[in-house]
Amino acid sequence: MTVGFDFGTTNSLVSVVSGDRVIDLLGEGNLPYPSVVRYEGEAVIVGHEAREALDTAGLGVHGNTVRSPKFFLGEEFIDVAGVDKSPVDIVADIVRYVRAESLRNSRRVDLRGLDNAVVTIPVTMNGPRRAALRQAFGQAGIGVSQFVHEPFAALYGYIRGSSDVGDILRDLRGRTVLVVDWGGGTLDLTLCTVGRDRVLQIASGGTATVGGDHFDEAIRNAVEQRFAAETDLAADDRPSKAARLRALKRAEDNKKELSSQPKASFYQPGYFGASGTDLVYALTRTELESITRPLIDEAMLEIDSLLERSGTGAAQVSRCIVVGGMAAMPAIRGRLIEKFGHVRVEVPENSATLVSQGAAWIAHDRQDLVLAKPIELELARGDYLPLLKAGTPMPSHGQVRAERFSLYCADPTDGKAKFPVVSPKHLVDFPQSTTQRETLGMLTLDVDTKARPLLERLHLDVEIDENLILEVRAESTQAGTMERGRFFDLEFGLALPSGDGAASVDADVLDQRVEESTGLTIRANVTSIEGKSAEQQQATIPGDVLYRSRREAFSPPPIKNRATELQRVEHLYYQPCAVCKRAWGDPDCTCAA
Repeated sequence: MTVGFDFGTTNSLVSVVSGDRVIDLLGEGNLPYPSVVRYEGEAVIVGHEAREALDTAGLGVHGNTVRSPKFFLGEEFIDVAGVDKSPVDIVADIVRYVRAESLRNSRRVDLRGLDNAVVTIPVTMNGPRRAALRQAFGQAGIGVSQFVHEPFAALYGYIRGSSDVGDILRDLRGRTVLVVDWGGGTLDLTLCTVGRDRVLQIASGGTATVGGDHFDEAIRNAVEQRFAAETDLAADDRPSKAARLRALKRAEDNKKELSSQPKASFYQPGYFGASGTDLVYALTRTELESITRPLIDEAMLEIDSLLERSGTGAAQVSRCIVVGGMAAMPAIRGRLIEKFGHVRVEVPENSATLVSQGAAWIAHDRQDLVLAKPIELELARGDYLPLLKAGTPMPSHGQVRAERFSLYCADPTDGKAKFPVVSPKHLVDFPQSTTQRETLGMLTLDVDTKARPLLERLHLDVEIDENLILEVRAESTQAGTMERGRFFDLEFGLALPSGDGAASVDADVLDQRVEESTGLTIRANVTSIEGKSAEQQQATIPGDVLYRSRREAFSPPPIKNRATELQRVEHLYYQPCAVCKRAWGDPDCTCAA
């Protein structure tokens, strides 16, 4: 069975669809499983027990306990109590534990092995980290059938899990929706539009600097400083690392408590090591909001940036759906209401589990992601070559979607061919030359400076892999050079529950033309033969291609339909000197061959 798996920075959760409802396979106290692991000799302790260990007294607890290991994915090793451990292995330990506990669930759901999952990921998770996460799931016995951005999964779950899907689709159709997924580790944002039969991402963004963990640190640090100032503690009277770690856990609990209560208390005996002074402090909600205001300000700037990049005004956002563990914080809801209005901001009752539920619905409905926007190559003189069309299905586990293109350098003077990879700023299936584009990245390839313009053939290979990473490889057939670039900042779409056709979304087309030449072009390779002689038809074939199919065309007279001068040059350009074997145009070749 394929389930939804939200492997979160702070907590992890499996959800599954049974019948017509989604079920969260929660752990102790009907809570998700903390993404915490502790190593004691050969024993591996995961989840609530490992997290509670952070509350116990004694030194060295932090040394063998890893919180939020997702942040370390992509690194080769991290130090855990003096032992080098692979982050992949650490994450696999947590996934393995959550899998085993979910199989023992008390909800009487037959998971039949739990060997495949739709796994949610932060918007900003790069390629190496995605590959490492897939590897960790594989080690834990779970295949990743598909990765989905966390806020995008939440939106699908919001629609699909509604008691009346038809009503909510009618309400959202043609409108712009902002999903704010504010969790313990990251703030993830996605701006979407709901079309006739697909929901499509317009733009996405996020940051790992304002997650709930950063709030906890800010609260603990402020409480320490305020208490020390009130009690005139000596500057060198500092708490131990273990004591501060326990205070961090208390800060997290108090942050949650202050969502519904006006005051919460800190009490830790002997907190300050030199004097043995107890930490005793009553934190009010007003103080909490003052302490965390800079973090919320930073998050609002991130939202402003996303709207600006997409050309969307706050008034154009019809609904702002807030999910994740931080959604319950009144100060966060208040700032979003200030920006979008009370009616348009919604915090669903299941906001803490909606990401996992959305992944479960995607798995149940067997939904496959598609590209929301076409991927293009900007050519010389402001033309664009479509590399991957909007609506292109994304590859599933073990698959790669690949295309190859042949291009030519229009200006090899500086020895560089430039490959700007772009995508339309707005949703449009068939963009025009005037459609505004955003650059995903730029490849620069060394080419043959001796080649005539439009002579040296360049190959461009475009691939998207199972981790939703776009790889573009450019290769010069004559210079023998190759460059590659990888891009993960892509937008996707999903079919809506009631539709299975192609997406059709109106897009704003801005009258802005790109004038900068890239130095690349393509040669048209289609022609009409009607009314043309055999000689005229043959003249349209590139010389190197003609030589492979009709070698006699390069023979001396009186052969009929001989190759043109341009075709002879095109053929010879790709051939080494018959005598010295040097490349065409090499100044060291004096053979006159």
